[in-house]
Amino acid sequence: MHFLFFTIQKLLVPICFISAWVLVTMVVWSLWAATRDGVKTAQKMHQIPCAGCQYFTDDHRLKCTVHPSIANTEEAIQCIDYQPKTNSMFY
Repeated sequence: MHFLFFTIQKLLVPICFISAWVLVTMVVWSLWAATRDGVKTAQKMHQIPCAGCQYFTDDHRLKCTVHPSIANTEEAIQCIDYQPKTNSMFY
């Protein structure tokens, strides 16, 4: 019985050490992947030009008077009706 306990104890230390480092590596990898994906999504969202368009109403009921269904979405990145605001005092 003492031999079995001693053998298990000798194996338990390296197994716990390796398991702990695997867990730490997985957490770091997961955080890195989440950060990378978040930055990628943020860069894509910053390409949406709706806020600077003269047809953008800044109202949650009707965001855009020309294309209300695609306003503030990725589809609006290549909007052919985009017109930059000329004077912000009028809007």
